Amino acid sequence: MIYVPMKKMLLAVALLLGASGVLAEVKLSGELTQGSLIRGEVAPGSRVWLNDTALRVTPSGHFVFGIGRDGELTQTLRVEAPDGQLYTQQVEIRKRNYPIQRIDGVAQKHVTPPPEQLERIRKEGALTRQARAKDLERLDFLQDFIWPTTGRISGVFGSQRIFNGEPRAPHNGVDVAAPTGTPVVAPAAGVVTLVHPDMFFSGGTLILDHGYGVSSTFIHLSEILVQEGAEVKQGDLIARVGATGRATGPHLHWAMNWFDTRLDPATLVPPMETVLKRQAQENKTVAVSED
Repeated sequence: MIYVPMKKMLLAVALLLGASGVLAEVKLSGELTQGSLIRGEVAPGSRVWLNDTALRVTPSGHFVFGIGRDGELTQTLRVEAPDGQLYTQQVEIRKRNYPIQRIDGVAQKHVTPPPEQLERIRKEGALTRQARAKDLERLDFLQDFIWPTTGRISGVFGSQRIFNGEPRAPHNGVDVAAPTGTPVVAPAAGVVTLVHPDMFFSGGTLILDHGYGVSSTFIHLSEILVQEGAEVKQGDLIARVGATGRATGPHLHWAMNWFDTRLDPATLVPPMETVLKRQAQENKTVAVSED
């Protein structure tokens, strides 16, 4: 069994037991918790399965998978080494408790959409699913991610959302409150796979693919500054914060997926309070130097 305490960007070494009793080393990075993206490394030329799902492995031996909000707490990792030896290990996942978030003041049409909007909603949902289903051979998911914008965290991943007193699906990302027009940058390099100026629920919507099924989605945008097919580097300006779609005020909603598995972006970046303190210190240093 593998158990790792809940920390930021931890590194675990899994020793997988083969049929011959020989052990193989697998490196796992990420939080072994529900809602997390896990990146792994094996000997080049190996094959890897998560439970019964075959994972693509890069030529250098890297792979990636995601654990959903309510993912099973025991996952089975299997590796076939280049010599054909099979290794198996159970990976223990930490259970998370999610808060209840009450949001009032949402336009009723965005809580219970009128019938004439249902076809539009279905088409827009199909567009996002199609973008997230891509399996591009990009290695951008191996980067250390950064926050696409900074500010007060106004919504957390997994929380049960109640709009105007009506329970709805859990929140599938992290919300950062910021004024309309605040810059949004790429948290990691990638290619733009979806740009939509005004979806019913999400308003201005942008999806950035980081490769091997890993993607970032940014919604409620006031302005999108890139086009579909564009390749961007980490830190590039891609959009601006807004309050479009189902929003009660300006903020960035950042969601992450591994294919159709929804993930918590906050598990991939430093705590927001740490980033804000560093920014404040940097601004203070600049102000002193200018004086």
